[in-house]
Amino acid sequence: MISRSNEQYHAAMRVLAAYIEQQLPAINDFLARETDKLDPLVRPAAAHVLAAGGKRLRPVLAILCARALGHKGAAIYPLACSLEFLHSATLLHDDILDGAVLRRGKAAAHIVFSRTEAVLAGDVLLALANQLVASYGDPRLTTCLSEAIMLTVAGEVAEIVNTREMDSSLETYMHIITGKTAYLLEASCVVGALLAGVNDELIKAASVFGLNMGIAFQIVDDAMDYTSASSVSGKPAGGDLREGKLTLPLIYHLESLSPARREALLSDIRSKALSEEALAQLLADIQSSSCTERARALAGEYAAKAARALEAFPESEERKVLDCALEFVLQREK
Repeated sequence: MISRSNEQYHAAMRVLAAYIEQQLPAINDFLARETDKLDPLVRPAAAHVLAAGGKRLRPVLAILCARALGHKGAAIYPLACSLEFLHSATLLHDDILDGAVLRRGKAAAHIVFSRTEAVLAGDVLLALANQLVASYGDPRLTTCLSEAIMLTVAGEVAEIVNTREMDSSLETYMHIITGKTAYLLEASCVVGALLAGVNDELIKAASVFGLNMGIAFQIVDDAMDYTSASSVSGKPAGGDLREGKLTLPLIYHLESLSPARREALLSDIRSKALSEEALAQLLADIQSSSCTERARALAGEYAAKAARALEAFPESEERKVLDCALEFVLQREK
């Protein structure tokens, strides 16, 4: 990844968009066919979360890594789509845990249907993802997905615990986001490399690329929550703050406060005692500071690590698209 002019950046985004557009029909067709096979009780909720959109980043990364490392043919698609089913399962469950009413600007599945249907749909999609990966008969793929699931759940648990403990350390924040986001993106890249049958060095490069890209992705996502009129989940700006989540812009803001003021604010956030006026003022304070810019700068450091790992890949069109995907993660605004 290199620093690009505005014109170069938009050219890179066109390359990425063209590749995603090329892959989406096969991805969406497979997702739809597998969803249609589900039990009628859970099928509507599963179809709802899958239809909510998104750029299918995880299956696209799996396809890109497999192709960049020499894999040909259609065998990648069930494996790639297993990552989207797994991701969708986490979204269904997360929205219930967070009490979210929107997902990418649309009503969350548990609002449209019921909590029971949404929970069961998430369970079924998780089982389906495991079934698809197991069908390849490669224990390495099964291990990769299983570890990613365990680490993702651990990250989600850590985030829930921290809404009570209010640990505002950078170490805790990094542990949470690596778990809840980065490990699944890492797995997306690694399964593509495994299917391509490459050596351990290239598998490691795929792992480092995906992990650091995932960390950068979540940091930028958290920064956007304070700067965008609407975050990618469809929530208003400051949605994480209202949910009591200590994300990086808020952590940087807390560092600027006196110990007494910091503890008082953390106590108010924990108990959800901040009025709408106080929330709006806190949001304005963070927006007018350098906190979000500092967060994006840290994301840039992780993106640079990912870019260095990508240098181990052989030259190919897919490697160029992976570089464009990294630029998208770093520069996106919505």
